[in-house]
Amino acid sequence: MSTTQTSLAEAEAEVYPMTELRRPPSKDAEGAPADADIARSEPATPFLKLIVAGYSFFCAGVNDGTLGPLIPYIIAGFGIGTGEVAIIYGTTFAGWLLAAVTNPVMTAHMTLGQLLGAGAALQLLAHCLRPWSPLPLFCITFFLQALGMAYQDSHSNTFVSGLKNVPHRWLSFIHACYSLGCFIGPLIATAIATSTNTMAIDGWKRVYLVLIGISVLNVAGVAVAFRDSLWSRLNEATTTTTPTDRAPAPRQKRNRAAMTDMARLLKSKTLWLISTFYFFSLGANFTAGGWVVEFLTTVRGGDLSATGYVPTGFYGGMLAGRLLLAEPTFRYGEQRMLLAYSVLCVALQLVFWLQPNIAGSAVALSFIGFFTGPFFATGMSVASKLFPRESQPAALGFIFVLAQAGGALFPSITGLIATNAGVAVLQPIVLALFVVGGISWWLVPKVPQRNE
Repeated sequence: MSTTQTSLAEAEAEVYPMTELRRPPSKDAEGAPADADIARSEPATPFLKLIVAGYSFFCAGVNDGTLGPLIPYIIAGFGIGTGEVAIIYGTTFAGWLLAAVTNPVMTAHMTLGQLLGAGAALQLLAHCLRPWSPLPLFCITFFLQALGMAYQDSHSNTFVSGLKNVPHRWLSFIHACYSLGCFIGPLIATAIATSTNTMAIDGWKRVYLVLIGISVLNVAGVAVAFRDSLWSRLNEATTTTTPTDRAPAPRQKRNRAAMTDMARLLKSKTLWLISTFYFFSLGANFTAGGWVVEFLTTVRGGDLSATGYVPTGFYGGMLAGRLLLAEPTFRYGEQRMLLAYSVLCVALQLVFWLQPNIAGSAVALSFIGFFTGPFFATGMSVASKLFPRESQPAALGFIFVLAQAGGALFPSITGLIATNAGVAVLQPIVLALFVVGGISWWLVPKVPQRNE
């Protein structure tokens, strides 16, 4: 192994020092695994950490699921138009973009628990500011929320993908938790926003009081489940799994290794193809789920109190898809099945667009949610097989963050276009995003057969 490869491997081993995701067990002089290292390694199925990882995705889902139904209330409450709503998605995109830039350096200096804790704290801060903030600060809270989600969810996703015990099932679990949050979010938002009860703050802003409570539990869960690495410095944590005859890498070395590895990954065609698939597919999902209420009330003439629940069908379908399609997708070929689901989503989007009935549109949207359900977990499972283990933290983190950036960028673009062309532009935009996402997935290389 070359000097560069050695430094990269050492730096990657310190990214998640309290788990065995990236480092093989150390060996004694005769090449056998050291018993002490095995005893200290993470159990094959750390249930408490998995539950907390799933709950972090649930929190993210509730946040994302509440925004779409609240858009008409945000427009009315602040006296703004769709162009100003696009600023909210724009600040969200900025948060994900900053996370993509800073993530390699953060992972070089912080343990897994610290990364998850920082992400959970940022999300709690965002929700605490929203109920009483003016419009500029209200928009900035979405930047903080996105940054926190990027740090917590991307590393939770990488943590789960590295498990030895059927990671595709656990990936389906945590992403199903996200869908459950998205399913519950519109119910909470619509029920509270349509309530006649009044308080010192606008009625629709009371939704964020519920999200504050949910976020407090998120912070507490990280503090308990990941306490083994939350309060340690990176070098101290590393010494528990690092052979005693090798000193921890200095900060400069970790920075250099992390940036070198990221530069190498950015040259990978596979990385960009998978990222493009996620970028456009999540863009389609977030655009459809975020603007559907405004579309049905403005273009189709639907009643706001009723159409506010339509995103619930979309996210409920996504939840069902992640629960019911995980095993068939894995059994019959992940890459083949995702391509088939992409074709079905294009057909269903045409149904949503071309027939004017609100009930028919709601049903079509629910089935779109069902078939897009396996996209995220399956794509991450495929990506984990296409990249070597030492590169997976950086690769999967980059893919995850770029995916969420697409989920923030395209709803923003839709809002800006709708300012002049009307909300009817939603349908051709979503259709085009599904088509481009499907083509990107078709171009992803086949997973090679390999023995882990």
